[in-house]
Amino acid sequence: MRAIAAVLLLSLGAGAAPLPKLRVSDNGRFLVSEGGQSFFYLADTAWELFHRLDRKQAVEYLTLRAAQRFTAIQAVALAELDGVTVPNAYGDLPLVNKDPARPVEAYWRHVDYIVNQANARGLYVAMLPAWGRWVTGNRRGDEALLTAANAQGYGEFLGRRYAKKGIIWILGGDRTPSGYEEVWRALARGIAIGVSGREDYAAVLMSFHPRGGETSATWFHNDPWLDFNMQQTGHGLAADVRSWERIARDYARTPVKPVLDAEPLYEDHPLAFRARDNGYSFDAHVRQRAYWDTFSGACGHTYGNHAVWQMYAPGRQPVNGPLFYWYEAIHRPGAAEMQYVRALLESRPYLSRVPDQGLIVDALTGADHIVATRGEGYAMVYSPQGRKFTVRLGMISGSQVRAWWYNPRDGAAKEAGAWENRGAREFVCPSEGFGSDWVLVLDDAARGFGAPGRYPSLSGASGPSVRRP
Repeated sequence: MRAIAAVLLLSLGAGAAPLPKLRVSDNGRFLVSEGGQSFFYLADTAWELFHRLDRKQAVEYLTLRAAQRFTAIQAVALAELDGVTVPNAYGDLPLVNKDPARPVEAYWRHVDYIVNQANARGLYVAMLPAWGRWVTGNRRGDEALLTAANAQGYGEFLGRRYAKKGIIWILGGDRTPSGYEEVWRALARGIAIGVSGREDYAAVLMSFHPRGGETSATWFHNDPWLDFNMQQTGHGLAADVRSWERIARDYARTPVKPVLDAEPLYEDHPLAFRARDNGYSFDAHVRQRAYWDTFSGACGHTYGNHAVWQMYAPGRQPVNGPLFYWYEAIHRPGAAEMQYVRALLESRPYLSRVPDQGLIVDALTGADHIVATRGEGYAMVYSPQGRKFTVRLGMISGSQVRAWWYNPRDGAAKEAGAWENRGAREFVCPSEGFGSDWVLVLDDAARGFGAPGRYPSLSGASGPSVRRP
């Protein structure tokens, strides 16, 4: 009976301990809990979650993503796909007459339910108060519903309602903020007031999701409410997008702030929006973005599937040719493979990690871009197509290094030898070609690290399932 009661509590989103508050790490590079434990932002893009799924569907989706070790879900309160004029699964609109000062309680109770269900499964909700179209207007006859005059009030409503929930606040929504900066600032101010009762930005964790090819830093890097920067590197070809360069530019800004890619290439998306010319992306593409970005300094990563973001289902108008329905697409391999980048990075000292291309001699670039990172007692090199490379040894501590090959497709690791920690050494990946990506892990042998991707445990257990979000 006790076990049944626990299951019922989980299904109701009640009884679970609140998720820890999050903040920026002391070194300004990462996200951590209030107590200082590292937090790897691993999000899924579910923009239409509140708008299009019913409660049973939402629970199915959230349960799977929690099992796949995601830590956040990006979803929009006033959704892009006519979210203020087309009702949710229960026939409710979010606002009376599209007025942000007149929320419809039934709609927001549905949002409450999904937030509770996410939090109960260890998932933070990275909540966008409104898609950018409801601020900028001027597209498809859109109205600018949020203005400098009413955005603060709407923000206060949201802040009060979700003050005690596991929320990461994400302003923006795929629009350039030029000319609308004060609207977004008013919204940020309102959220902070709603959460804390005053304009206290330390009480919230907040960022901004920009348009494709843009970064939040362009407009808001010095704003006190922007805790970390978001890129949208978008859905183009790797050699054109060069996401590693975009992350590196934000990483180098002062004052120092964390950065991550909030919308890279989705799985099953038309490459560069030209399916006839380029085909569709698949799991190998999204893995590459994840390792390129995190090894270049990102504090986490966002995955997306082209059918899931829009919750495409029979009877709905498709956007840009989705290949599956959402309930099929949630099982696509790229989503499950995202946990392995998290497992790898969390299996070594996390908060000391920095990008370091100096580890590689004559690194390949473009679609073959080889990227390196290192931390306290270790280094990692990612080869996206299994091309061989040469490493400068002696750039981490220790007289000897122990090497491993880590497989981003299944999280498996195998030993690759040990050498003196000096000079330069060529490494040949276990396989080569598109889809044969590999990570070389070099450890200071004296540190005694276990296999990469496995968490140390006082109980002796190991593996990605040991540590939950």
